[in-house]
Amino acid sequence: MAEVLSATGRRKGAVARAYLTPGTGKRVVNDREINGYLMSETLVVDANKPFTLLELNESYDVVVNVKGGGLSGQTGAIRLAVARCLASLSDENRAVMKKAGLLTRDARVVERKKYGQSGARRRFQFSKR
Repeated sequence: MAEVLSATGRRKGAVARAYLTPGTGKRVVNDREINGYLMSETLVVDANKPFTLLELNESYDVVVNVKGGGLSGQTGAIRLAVARCLASLSDENRAVMKKAGLLTRDARVVERKKYGQSGARRRFQFSKR
């Protein structure tokens, strides 16, 4: 039985758990093919960035469970989880991905709405009279 590597990635409100096994390059997200789940080619390319950077596209199968947030946040969470899995394989992989910024958790989240305003920073229209 091949060794299964797992890691967690987070972005905005999304949390992804990735399971990496040696295989043929199959990508499954929430029991669906990655292209069918993410629907946008740019999101798919972003989620596969760790593999393309290390040139391991056909070497590993990935199964990801992701929940919370929107598709963009989920894509970022998937990318971080996969990058962490691949970084645990070797120190060489870790150095390459760290330099590319793939192992850093993006801490940006939506700023909360404040009272007396129509949004986080947008004020209600001012009326002089």
